[in-house]
Amino acid sequence: MRNKDESVALDAIDQAILAVLQSEGKLSNLELSQRVHLSPSACLRRVKALEDNAVIDQYVALVNPKAVGQPGTSFTIVNLEKLTQAAMAAFEDAVRAVPEILDCFYVAGTNDYLLRFTYRDAGDLERFHTVVLEHLPGVVRSNSMLVLRTVKKTTALAVR
Repeated sequence: MRNKDESVALDAIDQAILAVLQSEGKLSNLELSQRVHLSPSACLRRVKALEDNAVIDQYVALVNPKAVGQPGTSFTIVNLEKLTQAAMAAFEDAVRAVPEILDCFYVAGTNDYLLRFTYRDAGDLERFHTVVLEHLPGVVRSNSMLVLRTVKKTTALAVR
């Protein structure tokens, strides 16, 4: 097996398999093989190789936030007091322990981190800021951008 950070050469069939699975992950192997014009056994071997090479990272069910009472989305920029390895590790460990935080990115530029989370209403957003954000280690400043409308959202990676 290869290192997870290394690139894998993908041929047209691999790309087709990935395109189909990214849009319809619950397809049976038989249905997938028919879509990509392979025998079921060959298709299964290809999918297994993509999994073994960490090209397919995981299988998940995507939950509609509105359907579970969390219609609001916030992207929050966070700045730490200092960017030492210890301070960053403490912040990142704390973020990993907060289930409401969906994404956390260490970013380049004038800010340190970008977080994404969903919330129920203004009170829930305030609770997140006062109970969660203010208690993350090293946070000196945060600035939230609230999503008004989603123009495009996808989990499908354009594979070329």
